[in-house]
This record gives sequence, structure tokens and C-alpha cells, in this order.
Amino acid sequence: MLTFLICLFVIVVSVLNTLLIKSELERLFREKKGVFIFHICNVLFILMVAFAAYAVVTRYVLGRELDWVFQMVILLFTILPIYILGHFAFEKYKLVNRKYSTAENGKVLIISEKYLKKKRRPNRFRKYNEF
Repeated sequence: MLTFLICLFVIVVSVLNTLLIKSELERLFREKKGVFIFHICNVLFILMVAFAAYAVVTRYVLGRELDWVFQMVILLFTILPIYILGHFAFEKYKLVNRKYSTAENGKVLIISEKYLKKKRRPNRFRKYNEF
């Protein structure tokens, strides 16, 4: 039970990190839509990290042998629902907290009111560089 709790924690942290990295890579490559190969790479990376955590805990902490194939299948079926839910939650978060909306030609249509309210500078910084 300890090994699965540790693996679940590792999986959740890895899903959050890989989705953030995927988002930044898509922005870096200026992709309009999501790239499916990034999802496959993310799932494989999460599988490797989770299996490494499981193997270390099973082998060195508990001192038991591990079944490679069976544990890979269990971890894969644990990762997929968490990754899918995390992906949908992350896309909703990006949609709600976007800075602006753009047209097809790339022009900014609407700047988000939330973003404008967040970025106000405090009064003490208005005349900061005046002298």
C-alpha cells in the first residue's frame, strides 16, 4: 500500500509538471492546437518516473522482488485517467486565465479584465524612477 501511495503522489506531480512543459513547448513552437505526440511523450515520461519510484520503494525499502510487466500495466492504467483529468482541468484553467483573445489574423481583440486588474502597480512605484 505504501508503494502505491508514493507512486500516486509521484504520478500527480509528474502530470502537473509535464502538462505545464507541454503547454510551454506548444507556445515555443507556436502551435495553434495541441500536438498529440507531446501527450504520448508525457505519458511515457510519467510511466518511467512512476515505475522508477515503485521499483526503488519495492526493492530497496521493502526488500521484495518486483514483477516488471504486471506493474507497468497497473501503472499505465493508473496514469491514463489521472492524465486525462489533469489535461482537461489544465485546459479549463488556461481558458479561464488567458490574458487576451486573438483573431485569426493574430490581432488582439479583447484584453481580459482579470488580467488588467492583477497587473496594477502599487502607488509607491509610480514615481520610482523619477529622480
